Amino acid sequence: MSHLLVTGGAGFIGSNFVHHVLKTTDHTVTVLDSLTYAGNRESLAGLPEDRFTFVHGDITDAETVDSLVKDADAVVHYAAESHNDNSLDNPYPFVHTNLIGTYTLLEAVRRYDKRYHHISTDEVYGDLELDDPAKFTEATPYNPSSPYSSTKAGSDLLVRAWVRSFGTQATISNCSNNYGPFQHVEKFIPRQITNVIRGIRPKLYGKGENVRDWIHADDHSSAVLTILDKGEIGETYLIGADGEKNNKDVVELILTLMGQAADAYDHVSDRPGHDMRYAIDSTRLRTELGWEPQYSDFESGMKATIDWYRDNEAWWAPAKDKTEAFYASKGQ
Repeated sequence: MSHLLVTGGAGFIGSNFVHHVLKTTDHTVTVLDSLTYAGNRESLAGLPEDRFTFVHGDITDAETVDSLVKDADAVVHYAAESHNDNSLDNPYPFVHTNLIGTYTLLEAVRRYDKRYHHISTDEVYGDLELDDPAKFTEATPYNPSSPYSSTKAGSDLLVRAWVRSFGTQATISNCSNNYGPFQHVEKFIPRQITNVIRGIRPKLYGKGENVRDWIHADDHSSAVLTILDKGEIGETYLIGADGEKNNKDVVELILTLMGQAADAYDHVSDRPGHDMRYAIDSTRLRTELGWEPQYSDFESGMKATIDWYRDNEAWWAPAKDKTEAFYASKGQ
C-alpha cells in the first residue's frame, strides 16, 4: 500500500483519478487543492474516510507542500489552470500556478527524494493540419500556441531539468482531451450537454472542423497508475485512446443521443488561435507498459457521460449561469 499526494484532486481529471485509485487499489490518498472555481469539494463526496484526506491549500505555498510531500510515498501533480479561453482573458494565473506551483512541488520532492508524476497535455505540441496523417509522439517538438499550453510546456521542461540536474524520480504523461463526470461546464462537452438539458441550443466555435483526440477520464486514470507502477524514471508517455472527432461531429452526436435534431445548434465566433487538430500516438505506453483503454467506443462513453450530467444537476447547476454569461459577453 502506498500513500499518494494528489494535487488538484478536486478538479475534473484529478477527482476522477482519486475515485479510480480508491476503487481499484489499496492506496491511501491525500488531496491538496486550492478550490478555485474549477475545483469542487463535492466531486470527492462519499470517499472512504480511513483512506482519504482533503487539504485546502495552494501548490505555490512551500510550507504546506513541504509538509505533505514529506509524508507521501509519491506525488501525482494534476493541479493546473487549464482552460484556454481563460488563459487568453488573463494569463497571469496560468504562469503562477503552472510554473511556480510545479517548481514548488519539484523542490519538495527533491528534498525528500519522493516519486513524482507530472500530468500534462498534448497541447504543448501545438496542432496538426486536418489532412496530416501524423500524430504526436514522445519525440514531437514543443510548439505551444496559448498562455495555457505554453505554461504547461514550461512546467514539463522544469520536470525534465530536475530529473537531469538533480536526479528527481519523475515521469511525465501528455494526454489528449478528457471527457467524463465532474468536468466543469465551461468545457466543450459538458457545456453542450448542460445546454441541451436546460433547453438552450448548443454552441459551436466557427465551422466546427477542429479535431480533438478524446479519452474517457477513467482511461486516463488507469494509464497514470500504470506509469506510476511500471514507467521508467525520466521518461515521457503519451496517453490517448484513438478517439479523434471533430467538434461538429461531437455536438451532433450529443444532440442525437439526447433526442434532439442533429443540426439544432448555433455557430459562434471562433476562439483566437484555435488549434486545428490534436492526435496522440500512444504506442509506447501500450507496447512497453501494457496499457489499454477500456472506453474504446466513444459513443458508449458519451452516453454514460450524458447520463451522469442528467443525474447530477445539483453538482453543475451553480456554475452554469455564470459560465454562460461569460461566453455571451464574448459572443460565444
